[in-house]
Amino acid sequence: MTTRTIKIDYLGRVEGEGALGVHLRGDKVERLRLDIFEPPRLFEGFLRGRLFTEVPDITSRVCGICPVAYQLSSAQALEDALGVEVEEPIRQLRRLIYCGEWIESHGLHVFMLHAPDFLGFTDGFSMAREHPKAVQRALGIKKTGNALVALLGGRAIHPVNTRVGGFHRAPSPSELRALLPELEVARDAMRESLQWLSGFDFPEFEREYEFVALSHPSEYPFCDGRLASSSGLDISVRSFDQHFTEEQVDGSTALRSSMRGRGAYLCGPLARFNLSFSRLSTEAQDLAREIGVQAPCRNPFKSLLVRGIEIFYALDEAMRLIERYRPPQRPFAEVVPREATGYGCTEAPRGILYHRYSMDAAGVIREARIVPPTTGNLRSIEEDLRRLGPELSRLSPAQSRILAARAVRNHDPCISCSTH
Repeated sequence: MTTRTIKIDYLGRVEGEGALGVHLRGDKVERLRLDIFEPPRLFEGFLRGRLFTEVPDITSRVCGICPVAYQLSSAQALEDALGVEVEEPIRQLRRLIYCGEWIESHGLHVFMLHAPDFLGFTDGFSMAREHPKAVQRALGIKKTGNALVALLGGRAIHPVNTRVGGFHRAPSPSELRALLPELEVARDAMRESLQWLSGFDFPEFEREYEFVALSHPSEYPFCDGRLASSSGLDISVRSFDQHFTEEQVDGSTALRSSMRGRGAYLCGPLARFNLSFSRLSTEAQDLAREIGVQAPCRNPFKSLLVRGIEIFYALDEAMRLIERYRPPQRPFAEVVPREATGYGCTEAPRGILYHRYSMDAAGVIREARIVPPTTGNLRSIEEDLRRLGPELSRLSPAQSRILAARAVRNHDPCISCSTH
């Protein structure tokens, strides 16, 4: 029986540093090693001893692509500990800034990191030479997401306007309404882009996942809801530790998260889309059907289209939120420290992002736990590669390396987040 090793020393077009080794015996994956060699950054350790008010700004440095997710998950966990409930206008502003993060993060991945895989390019720059209009549309869409985050957060990268209890400053209606023309142009551009993306050739590959995402009775999930799965899980965020666990594995500075007694799970766009399709806007649902993707979607290669639908939805939702915006009486709720433990979870672009903090009576953090979405998705990425064994064995060495790397990029892993 023939053997072959697929070795990728440095995974390209992913955020962070990792390598991949797949050893095939015949058409079976005999050994698989997804090496995460980015140095661990020990955020949970150096949060200990800091005041709770510092946590959102510190955790935002975990990731330059999804800092809002870290800020809002940490703020929610601390508000839970302190018994603070923010008023509805603040909740809606948090939903709005999250729209901006989804737009810019998904836009980067869909167009510059993932689309080249379907067109045979090694990078987005090569693709731009052949598809300049598509890339120009993409840059405009991403710029719109950045503008939304900058207005609400004070700057586009590592925002400084969010805080425990809300925002330091709430925007005026006129400031937000000034973004409506740009959002409308970007929404039309995303519709046109999805028509282009839907014409790609998608490999015939499906498998059963246990999808996990926040679930809200009336909203597509961003910041609120219970944790639900496609296999019947329905728990409060406070129950996360009872159902999910992490462990260290050889060759990785990232932990692997799994469901207790159930194994691997998948979070992110496919999970949200499959569990909450009916809560997308009617226009986003119709567009998904028009381009040929509908729930349940179990093909990870089609996550490209699902992310595109989420960009369109986020643009649509941002416009709706702006049109209905009424400034809060105060931009933040008062918070008073106390000895307590709190739990928070929001939907980062790549999936559920869980935070837990314990503090003393003075508000000093004594214990912190962060579970990023990529930590949860790594086992599913590895299982995808195992299931692709027969196809990998039939391809040439060069083609098998390309397919293996594509299987990793399907899930837009943020390796830096996973080594927090």
